[in-house]
Amino acid sequence: MLRAINSQKEVSTKLTKGLLDLIILQFVSTQPMHGYQIITKIRKNFGVYFGPSTVYPLLNTLEKKGFVKSEWNMNSERPRKIYSLTSNGQNMLTFTEDSLNLICRKIAIQTNTEITMEPSAQSAVAMMAKKAGSAPVDHLALQIGWENKRSART
Repeated sequence: MLRAINSQKEVSTKLTKGLLDLIILQFVSTQPMHGYQIITKIRKNFGVYFGPSTVYPLLNTLEKKGFVKSEWNMNSERPRKIYSLTSNGQNMLTFTEDSLNLICRKIAIQTNTEITMEPSAQSAVAMMAKKAGSAPVDHLALQIGWENKRSART
């Protein structure tokens, strides 16, 4: 049992790391944020800590690609660089979310398997699906931390 939980946590961490750019784009699409807010929100929502040495270089890359823009906020106790989503970032976010939804549908159809994941990721996936305007696939509940169950559908 403990081994299964550790395996789920490992998969959850790998998926979160692999989708970190998408997660960051999703967060800044809801409101502009500074780097520390992003780090904290990732930890709170996914239970995984990615430090400044991971998040800030990724934010710089996203900015160079034109997906986010930054602006210095000098009105707080200390100056903070605030990141917000650009229209190119919104296009990339929508495209990526649609692509993930398509992949999940294909997995569900090909394996006739229901995929479920840890509750910590349900809100992020629900946000992504809602943002993409996708209707949920009838027997597919996607969360991060894989546990496959055979579908009861006939």
